[in-house]
Amino acid sequence: MKQLFFLLLISITLISCDNGPHHPNHGIWRVSLDIGNGRELPFLAEFPQDHTFVFLNAEERVVTEETIIRGDSIIIQHPVFEGVFKGRFTAETISGDFIKPSLDRVVPFTMKYGDSLRFQTNESPGQEVEGMWETVFSPGDPAARYIAKGIFRQEGSSVTGTFRTTTGDYRFLDGVVDGDTLRLSTFDTAHAFLFKAKVTDSTLDGMFYSGNHFVEPFVAKRNTNYELPEEDELTFLKDGYDTIEFSFPDTAGDTVSLADERFLNKVVVVQIMGSWCPNCLDETRYYTDYFNNSYSRDLEFVSLAFEYAPTRQKAMVAINRLKQKVGVPYPILLAQFGTESKLEANMKLPMLNHVLAYPTTIFIDKKGMVRRIHTGFNGPATGDKYTEFKQDFEAYVESLLSE
Repeated sequence: MKQLFFLLLISITLISCDNGPHHPNHGIWRVSLDIGNGRELPFLAEFPQDHTFVFLNAEERVVTEETIIRGDSIIIQHPVFEGVFKGRFTAETISGDFIKPSLDRVVPFTMKYGDSLRFQTNESPGQEVEGMWETVFSPGDPAARYIAKGIFRQEGSSVTGTFRTTTGDYRFLDGVVDGDTLRLSTFDTAHAFLFKAKVTDSTLDGMFYSGNHFVEPFVAKRNTNYELPEEDELTFLKDGYDTIEFSFPDTAGDTVSLADERFLNKVVVVQIMGSWCPNCLDETRYYTDYFNNSYSRDLEFVSLAFEYAPTRQKAMVAINRLKQKVGVPYPILLAQFGTESKLEANMKLPMLNHVLAYPTTIFIDKKGMVRRIHTGFNGPATGDKYTEFKQDFEAYVESLLSE
């Protein structure tokens, strides 16, 4: 009798499993992060096949290839960044939390299958935002205030573009103009951004939300001729210095110094970065491609990583993950862990006036002298500015190599 009961129980379990979904439906999904106070931060994703989720921001495609499904549980992990979705699914819904463990951040999320609208619109666009915008974030707080340049394209209600700042850009923004309201968002698995503003013919007045942990106001005015300060003039050596010095461990645990033989009599590109930083990832991909195709024995790259991972071991895991997934051929050294604080970073490189941005690139000539320091990175979202950056970078490195 007991044997018959267990056979019946197993049969019911198998039938139940067969009737349930083995994975979420393949196709387009709308993702909504709950950022508090009744606000959502929406973006789109595609689940084209098992194990791969693709997050969609304008023309950007952020591919994850580490989707784990067990029963009705699902985990979606970026190949480099630590942010992870953990939830439960049906064929048409996924719900759970987006978690960044090292920063102790948790944001509830829901995903809905088949919904391809990032933002709903209720009205026809009442304003045009195409063009350039002179922008100030936190305009009423002198300690937090910073400047930016909005660059937008508009087709009907749809808007794409980005904000460039002196330290980088806010990625591929995607959204709408709904009546007189502009709404833009992006998600790169490291950061989730939402911009919402009231629009007139010549002004924007809005709020910027970074996940559910940070919010600040911004204002902008239309200005076709507006330009940010030159990136090569923001970070520089203090008086009395003509080069930099460092001595940090690589991923094998060996201490690497700029005085090592491998760097002597060579042009050296030093990248200040973090494995958690999307702009740094874009720059690292470009530097990796350039280094692999440069064919110069007189050129070396080295990265100094400033990590917020709480322990040395976890920081090294994050750096190794970046090296392996991108195929970085040059050393990445652990300069700091436990915080990405730029003030503390500056203590590691006291010869600089400040560490203003991740990433920052320092160019050193064959005599070991610092020749240029480039603050920030104009990534793919900046369009022509990204092309200009690459052209200038390559021309400048070639000029140092020819000396």
